[in-house]
Amino acid sequence: MSIWEALAVFAAGTAAGTINTIVGSGTLITFPVLLATGLPPVTATVSNAIGLIPGSISGAIGYREELTGQRRRVLRLGLASLIGGLGGAMLLLLLPSTAFETIVPVLVALALVLVILQPRISAAVQRRRERVATAQPHPDGGPLLLIALMLASVYGGYFTAAQGIIYLSLMGILLDETLQRLNAVKNVLAAIVNSVAALFFVFAADIDWTAALLIAVGSTIGGQIGATVGRRLSPVALRTVIVIVGTTAIVLLLLR
Repeated sequence: MSIWEALAVFAAGTAAGTINTIVGSGTLITFPVLLATGLPPVTATVSNAIGLIPGSISGAIGYREELTGQRRRVLRLGLASLIGGLGGAMLLLLLPSTAFETIVPVLVALALVLVILQPRISAAVQRRRERVATAQPHPDGGPLLLIALMLASVYGGYFTAAQGIIYLSLMGILLDETLQRLNAVKNVLAAIVNSVAALFFVFAADIDWTAALLIAVGSTIGGQIGATVGRRLSPVALRTVIVIVGTTAIVLLLLR
């Protein structure tokens, strides 16, 4: 890896850590950069998952005030995410690489659709809450949220793009909480999924440790940036950047 490639990976890690803390989809930045350095798709995904762990932890620490009073919820949802993340990591390595190269463009495209539709999803969640204002929601979302988050974590263990957006959408529908408190839980769940997947990858997959370390350092810095100033960023501008980078990722994958 040249010095310029290393700087690009570090910068991508910082941007990904920032975006992941705010909303998610940071992989749509790091993944195409890793591909551009010449890493195979599976190696890029594995190295990326390991590198983003410190960023998720950093973001969760930055949101520690919003986590107050949510210990029981985090433990329940975290267990479901752990199981799902391990299943997704196993699928990544069990399926042939050709299957991965076929599936990932579809997953990235789905992630971009979720990013674009996020304002409508948020509006739909708000309308639902107004309709059921007199209902008493389950404090932890009930079995439905556990199952939904487990399935989302299978996706997260396989490929992390838009994982955070999926978490926020599911929790926003089934939990009566502010978005900032849900975002704090999302950061913890992402850290759990990335960690369990990374532990599995360490013993079973090829890892580019230089890329993983560069992303780790960058995402740690980005996690603090996202927690501190992320709420001031324009959602429209953020979605535009993600869509542009994600589209680039799809093009790179299809041209390989």
